[in-house]
Amino acid sequence: MNTTPFLHAALGMVFALVCGAAAAQTGAGTPPTGTPEERLKVILQDPQQLEAYARMGQKVSLFCANCHGDGGNSVSSEVPNLAGQNPTYLLTQVRQFADGSRRFEFMERLIKAMPVDERLGVAVYYARQPVKPQPVKDAALVAKGKQYYDKICWRCHGEQGHGSESFARVAGQQTVYLTQTLQNYRGSIGTRVNPLMTANTVHMSDADLRAVVAYVSSMR
Repeated sequence: MNTTPFLHAALGMVFALVCGAAAAQTGAGTPPTGTPEERLKVILQDPQQLEAYARMGQKVSLFCANCHGDGGNSVSSEVPNLAGQNPTYLLTQVRQFADGSRRFEFMERLIKAMPVDERLGVAVYYARQPVKPQPVKDAALVAKGKQYYDKICWRCHGEQGHGSESFARVAGQQTVYLTQTLQNYRGSIGTRVNPLMTANTVHMSDADLRAVVAYVSSMR
């Protein structure tokens, strides 16, 4: 008997209960109107709204912590950190899971159960959390990765690897997740297609990839 659908349904019910409790306790007053992106801009400029949505996001994150860790620092090297990401970038990823343009069934089911306010809260909350960088295990490899990063990657991800509204923060990211993601982009594998990333990874050697992962995962 395949128990996966029942597990997903049960998790969805628990998540809905957590989200419902969070929504009832935000104290955010009248929420901003417009598209989620427009609403996020208003929230980021209003200290009262910002605090209220961050509190909501913290409550919702209690469920997310099972995979993404306390404060968005992942409990598994295969699962990405959410801490420190740009809130607009996070909101975009949430939308892509919800509309199916970024595929991962478990995430899709959970996010589809989240009202827009809770999606905004999660984005705001995780964006404000500090990232725990990975320890340096091979200084020479890190130095080689820095050379590659400073030549290619910084143009999109920033000199410090902190990303932007359009590009992910990579500084302090989990090593296995980074490795798998770069390999997928390099080989055009999977459903997460990004022509710019493919163009910038297609000529990476395995040695280059390992070095870049070692460097960016150690960045603060």
